[in-house]
Amino acid sequence: MPEERRVVTVLFADVTGSTPMSESSDPEDVRALLGRYYAIAREVVAAHGGTLEKFIGDAVMAVFGIPQAHGDDAERALVAALALRDAVARDAQTAALRLRIGVNTGEVVAARKSEGGDFLITGRPRPGAARSRRATRVQRAPPAARDDHRARRNRKVAPCGGIRPTY
Repeated sequence: MPEERRVVTVLFADVTGSTPMSESSDPEDVRALLGRYYAIAREVVAAHGGTLEKFIGDAVMAVFGIPQAHGDDAERALVAALALRDAVARDAQTAALRLRIGVNTGEVVAARKSEGGDFLITGRPRPGAARSRRATRVQRAPPAARDDHRARRNRKVAPCGGIRPTY
């Protein structure tokens, strides 16, 4: 994929309290716990049509809209955020973890790294998702800090507000 502009939705999730947990726990136990969290995230993101861009410490960054755009990428990301939160809470190994999740939609420049096939994205949704994640309460529905008109049509989403699913 050559560099191109795309509208994508970024999901950014991290574990709250991971620094104190790491300081008071055996490193192998922390690694196993985060490994399980990463496996759950990988599964959930893929099930909702997203691409896992990277793990950053205790954080997960996923992109919806690359390599293939769907007409409902923002909605997929929001549903994936809730599914991730619920899957982590249900799993016996990760149930004690608390997540903060941010979701943001907007235009990026996307390219595939030739050596690994991974995607690199640059643009406002990436830091916006991280900022909205920091603003969320633990274990609450993620806010949509920015949203495009397609997602507003498909979900009742208020900028910087909560999610009100229309199932």
